Amino acid sequence: MKFGSVDKIRTVSDSKRDFYTRHTRPINSVYRRVVEELLVEMHLLSVNVDFHYDPIYALGVVTSFEKFMEGYRPGEDKPNIFNALCQAVNGNPEVYRRDAENMIAIAKETNIDSLLSQLQNPALGANNQLSDSLVSLINAPKFKYSRLFAIGLYTILAEAQPDIIKEKEKREQILQKFSEILRLSSEKLQKDLDVYRGNLDKMDQLLKVIEDALEAEKKKRQQKEQEKQTTLQ
Repeated sequence: MKFGSVDKIRTVSDSKRDFYTRHTRPINSVYRRVVEELLVEMHLLSVNVDFHYDPIYALGVVTSFEKFMEGYRPGEDKPNIFNALCQAVNGNPEVYRRDAENMIAIAKETNIDSLLSQLQNPALGANNQLSDSLVSLINAPKFKYSRLFAIGLYTILAEAQPDIIKEKEKREQILQKFSEILRLSSEKLQKDLDVYRGNLDKMDQLLKVIEDALEAEKKKRQQKEQEKQTTLQ
């Protein structure tokens, strides 16, 4: 009996090997864990049969990368790191960037209450990429939720109406409504976003410590140079 060939499922090691083949420069140790955790998360989604790429997920990927790689040095390495991340999971970095930019542009012109009404009655749809993407997810027989999708959704809220993000009660109410419409676990969505916000705060604190340490080292070198010049006079 002849059996059809079965495609070999890529492993995390395969994706990591692919990434480091594409980005050969060393990654700053402070950020290496950020890059590898994002790579593993994207890989696991890419090999899940229920996962389908969508622009909101792309926005989550781009936002996560930009937020957690803020302050990376050398800065000129960042584009290549991002490109290698996407390509290592068979993604197109230009598509990720383009879709993320489109989502943000649409979000800036979006009223969240109106968007929720459109999703509850698709006949009222605005016929833009954001509403179309969400309606597609509602109608999809299977939808693989991910933390990166949650971050994309959160970014849309932040761009559309920043006051929603600042007020905890209002933010949780809106996220609850999205959870119900998209048939997601509200508890999971809220928890993932709380962790995300907390990690952003930790990264901000870490960057502040690094900046302070660099500034202290700079002053120390300047002081030594001044002492040296004084000695030579």
